[in-house]
Amino acid sequence: MKPMILVTAPVETRSGYGNHARDICRALIESDKYDVKIQSVPWGSTPMTALDSNDPSHNEIQKRILRQPNLSKQPELHLHIVIPNEFRQFGKKNVGMTAGIEASIPPAEWIQGCNRMDMTIFTSEFSKFVFENVGFDKLDNNTKQVVGQLKLEKPSDVLFEGADANLYKEVKKISKKLDDKFSIIEEDFCFLFVGHWLQGNLGEDRKDIGMMLKTFFTTFRNMNNPPALVLKTSGANFSIIDRNSLKKKIDDIKRTFGNSKLPNVYIVHGDLTDEEMNEMYNHPKVKAHLTFTHGEGFGRPLLEASFSGKPIIAPISTGQADFLDKEYTIEIPHTMTKVPTNAFPKGYINPESQWSTVNYGIASRLMLDVFKNYDKYKVRGKKQMLVNRENFSFEAMKDKLIGMVDNILSDVPKQVELKLPTLKKEPKKLKLPKLKKG
Repeated sequence: MKPMILVTAPVETRSGYGNHARDICRALIESDKYDVKIQSVPWGSTPMTALDSNDPSHNEIQKRILRQPNLSKQPELHLHIVIPNEFRQFGKKNVGMTAGIEASIPPAEWIQGCNRMDMTIFTSEFSKFVFENVGFDKLDNNTKQVVGQLKLEKPSDVLFEGADANLYKEVKKISKKLDDKFSIIEEDFCFLFVGHWLQGNLGEDRKDIGMMLKTFFTTFRNMNNPPALVLKTSGANFSIIDRNSLKKKIDDIKRTFGNSKLPNVYIVHGDLTDEEMNEMYNHPKVKAHLTFTHGEGFGRPLLEASFSGKPIIAPISTGQADFLDKEYTIEIPHTMTKVPTNAFPKGYINPESQWSTVNYGIASRLMLDVFKNYDKYKVRGKKQMLVNRENFSFEAMKDKLIGMVDNILSDVPKQVELKLPTLKKEPKKLKLPKLKKG
């Protein structure tokens, strides 16, 4: 009898965690070694429309989703793919899987969440390092005296997110749907950015889109025949209100330049299939990929973009440092700066936490040089593509995952006295001690 694995994850959502969860489920199902059950959960306000009936792997996931939260037995392994404060135990063995944190200090509650599990698997070396090297003083609620130290006590490991090399690859023919989206673009040279435009003022949003735009305008203003910048972005959803909000943000930045003639910025807003995303990465008008990101748990869009073989302009920091080679990436220097308080929801980030901020002046010079001397950078993109297709593919991730799971299952107890929790009910709220950074 195959061991049962319960995966609790946002598998139906249009989110980074959703992409990650679908890949994990697909890998487990394709191995044909386990009885995979899936508990689908939401992810914030992101649409739960990601499963495509035309995708065989998505259909296999759909079949295994528990629409009624009943199981015949306790799973041998529970994989919980969420942020760590939500980690819960449902199986004989319990493993949390998370992108971790985009900054230097995770919330104390996230450390506690990891310690509830038998093991935590992070998507990057950066996240693993951060969790393993932070500590908090435990304070008595009455006396406020230090009564102990909170640190990561359970084992941890890294499993990178892999991109499907059969899907993300160089293509020559672009579909009519995507070509229509690009038909309004006049320029033959475009920088492409992919990612959500998150909360925060100028320079404070996690992807640093606002300052990327300001730097782009500064670099190419009043230029004859400048390049364009294409933003594949959204805020919280794909609504008209969301799109109009993004356009207002761009217009607000434009107004700071007075009467200067500014290069064009185009928004690609709305739902694209994985195939269409790959076509966008490979569109002939897209010449280079660009990001100023402050922090990534992994940075999956950058990995997918690298499979197009086009140059990448980015800081080599946080999660993306695992797959961006200094020799092949057009690296933007960065320094560590304090994370603004309004960059994340309340309670998500420690006030002492830091993240990466690029040198905007050097970023400007690099963008200009890539535009004017493109031929000398093309080979870098090709070399990065070859390295990543070998080392960061879906198949490579799958092989590592199955090895990790087999190892975890090798010492699962045959009998346990624990009663399987009713999945209908929310777990009781944990009573946590007051914590401060030690």
